[in-house]
Amino acid sequence: MRLALANDSYTKTGQYENNDTHRHKSLKAAILVRVSTSREEQKSSLENQRKLFTQVCAENGWEIYEFYQEVESGTRSNRKGLDQLINDAKEQKFDLILAKELSRLARNVPLAYQLKEILTKHKIHLKTLDGAIDTLNGDLDKFGLYAWIYEQESQKTSNRIKHTYRTKAKEGQFNGSIPPLGYYVKDKKLFIKDDFTPDIVRRIFREYLEGKGFDAVARGLYNEGIPTPAQISNKSNASDKWHGSTVRGILTNPHYVGALVQCRDTRPSVTDSRQLVPSSEFVIVKETHDAIISLETFNAVQDLIISRKRIRPQQNINLFTNIAFCVDCGRGLHFKKNRKGYVCGNYNKHGSKACSEHFIKEKELEKIILEDIRGIANKLNLKDVKDSIARKVRKVSNSTKTRLVKVEKDIADLNSDKVRLTKLLAQSNITIEDYRLTIDSIDQQLNTLLSEKYELKKSNSKSEDTTPADIAQVKKMLNHFLQFNELTREMLNRLVDRIEIKEDGSPKIFYRFSNELR
Repeated sequence: MRLALANDSYTKTGQYENNDTHRHKSLKAAILVRVSTSREEQKSSLENQRKLFTQVCAENGWEIYEFYQEVESGTRSNRKGLDQLINDAKEQKFDLILAKELSRLARNVPLAYQLKEILTKHKIHLKTLDGAIDTLNGDLDKFGLYAWIYEQESQKTSNRIKHTYRTKAKEGQFNGSIPPLGYYVKDKKLFIKDDFTPDIVRRIFREYLEGKGFDAVARGLYNEGIPTPAQISNKSNASDKWHGSTVRGILTNPHYVGALVQCRDTRPSVTDSRQLVPSSEFVIVKETHDAIISLETFNAVQDLIISRKRIRPQQNINLFTNIAFCVDCGRGLHFKKNRKGYVCGNYNKHGSKACSEHFIKEKELEKIILEDIRGIANKLNLKDVKDSIARKVRKVSNSTKTRLVKVEKDIADLNSDKVRLTKLLAQSNITIEDYRLTIDSIDQQLNTLLSEKYELKKSNSKSEDTTPADIAQVKKMLNHFLQFNELTREMLNRLVDRIEIKEDGSPKIFYRFSNELR
């Protein structure tokens, strides 16, 4: 029996493994050592902190991932060592953060939120030697209190910033970081660019008034190779594809008529997502800059958008929705009612520049699958498959099992070597550089052995997974579905894993029961 959610090691996001797990698991520890000044007498403090944490790790059998050193005040927000620790934590390079005191970490207000995210989202533990926090023992209460205190302080700061932005907005200053397409910012004022971008804005308004929809306007811009607003503003993750939502954002931006309309959304609290506010709370200052679009044109577009609004009907789930995909770009196929078939979703949305259509009629694909099922059911010989299973089981040789035992022993020996290295470091018998170099080499060997162990176990289990009962069940299921003259979603979900459509419209079908028939 297959259970998609069967995983004994599963824990919900934000929940930690129990304490017994950590007693038998070698954790990788990231250690923060800090002094507030670079005076000579404090250099010895750094070395003493290193020795203290090394001893703690040796006593607990933890591996030292890295020391993150800082020589600056804990009240500063720009701390390279701490920033690097947080970045590495987000990449899950270690399991545990060690610090001497909570103040070494949590004195920085925004840090409380970052630490909370790390502890919950990435399941990384935090332990301070002063006993304030130890999430290894489930001690989260005090951290929650500190986080609440910092949240209140951050909320006060946020309120002050909101008040400042609102004041500047009333003075006619542009508060945004990126100006609307067609404008540039100078001294907090908007000015029309002397390039092609204002004409792109005018074109978008004109084409919409001529009857094109958001997606149609976007498709035309994309196929002509017009750069997107994200590309023009040099965003690092900018896409070259125009989307209907981008076009809609331009069409509804009141800045294009020469007025600043700001403070249109807000975060009720620092932990909330942004929310729109009532229009009565907008800060509107007219004639702050030159208009790209006339007020009459803008109002006509707004009226047209409202008139075109409709309650969208619930999306139909067609027979091959979320099952058929384009073999070239990987996008799901879209059903075209007028053609009674499917085309590539990329082609349907962005045109021929993005992909070709990969068209196939629904009835044609349905006929191919039904013929496949009939052919497989008729050819399926239970005795031949049983003999195939017996041959497969005999291929699992004793040498494979012997190799698995050897691999497991090597893994245990390498883990013991890691513990011994940490003890040598604690006794100052090796340097941190030699320790790190040797640990990295051991980790590489462990990764190779763990991969081999997984493959060996999978090889063993695969030969035993398929039983005569499995084959009989497949044959029974196929014969049951042969009573129907047409495909249903239930039949597809049971029999077909994925369908890929080639450029010429021919399908490649991946059946769920293929493993049982090999």
